[in-house]
Amino acid sequence: MEYLITFIEGIASFVSPCVLPVIPIYISYFATDRKSSRKAVINSLGFVSGFTIVFILLGVFAGSFGAFIHEYVDYFNILFGIFLIIIGLNYVGFLFIKLFNKSKGMNAKEKNLNFLTSSFFGIIFSLTWTPCVGAFLASALILASTTGSMLHGALLLLVYSLGLAIPFVVTTIFLEKMKKTFQFIKKHYNIINKVSGGILIIYGVYKLVMGILGIIG
Repeated sequence: MEYLITFIEGIASFVSPCVLPVIPIYISYFATDRKSSRKAVINSLGFVSGFTIVFILLGVFAGSFGAFIHEYVDYFNILFGIFLIIIGLNYVGFLFIKLFNKSKGMNAKEKNLNFLTSSFFGIIFSLTWTPCVGAFLASALILASTTGSMLHGALLLLVYSLGLAIPFVVTTIFLEKMKKTFQFIKKHYNIINKVSGGILIIYGVYKLVMGILGIIG
């Protein structure tokens, strides 16, 4: 269940309103040269590898931190559930939390990239776009911290990264076919936000109830 949730959170991060505007820039970096589709795919893999490394390291840290508070996991689940409900309400539209509604522009000139430089670009993406994907990333990290295991935390953030990475790579491979899809997503991102928020609220209520039952049980 938790792996499925973090995977969905990764996908939700990709289709969030503050990440969608990055896609044209992403395409200009990796997919403008139609004659070098193989190179574009390699560069996109480098890009997702960069942010995956950073997120896994964050997961290791969160899992390690969780080991110290594992005995208070029920209380932490309650806090985690409340947090998920709050950010879910933000995405549904009942609340407005400025921190989770930031959108940063990104000025970039087209470059001749390779796997390593694309990986560096992915690292920069993960560091500068954290406020943008902060709601879903934060919930994934909090979930990782409840595991009490560095390995478990790393695996959870790996799954989150896969959820975010797969759409990026698919976009590169099927660029022409995906253009209409992204136009549709931009047009209906309010609905996408509400669905994503609803998922977070449901899971938040679940974690809250589990925490309460753990304490009174």
